Amino acid sequence: MRYMMLVLSFFLLSGCSFKEAPVMKVYSLLIPQVSPVLGGEYRNKILKVSYPVGLGEKLTDGMLYSYSLSDSGEYLNSRWSNNIGRLLQGSVIQILSQSRLFKVVVPFTSNIEEDLRLESTIFDFSHHVRGKASYAVVSILFTLTNAETGKLLKAKRFSYRENTPTTDAKGYAEATNRIMVKLSRDLVRWLK
Repeated sequence: MRYMMLVLSFFLLSGCSFKEAPVMKVYSLLIPQVSPVLGGEYRNKILKVSYPVGLGEKLTDGMLYSYSLSDSGEYLNSRWSNNIGRLLQGSVIQILSQSRLFKVVVPFTSNIEEDLRLESTIFDFSHHVRGKASYAVVSILFTLTNAETGKLLKAKRFSYRENTPTTDAKGYAEATNRIMVKLSRDLVRWLK
């Protein structure tokens, strides 16, 4: 009898642990198509794209949101398909490779000796919800340097704010992908 009560108690108390957890939704950055650019100052140069540096939050696969400057967090049931630094670095490499602005574009881990280096600093990459307003924010500083001399050739901060269709992670991902189209166009134009 005692054994039966113990087994029954176990099942009653563990009932919560048998509930299904919400499904994890995974989102990715889409790589926009970029048309090849004719000519260009760096056509015969090898470009290495460094891994981005994050000034605020640690670069993870978490999707960040904020309701104010002091109230922020990470979506529990949604994430990026990879670390956001890796997604951005891969996107930039693919975009610049498609543009044909450089002889070749490689990641920083490549053993190829580069002529130029593109570094990036992420100031913001998150979902902002302010009352009824909801928007994706991306703000990144890019610097292009001569790899041999270390001389800064150019620097520019690109900042975008795009309204989201919904106030959830799905709406944030959709708006962020629209930003990536704008960033691709502007980055290629800046490096031309």
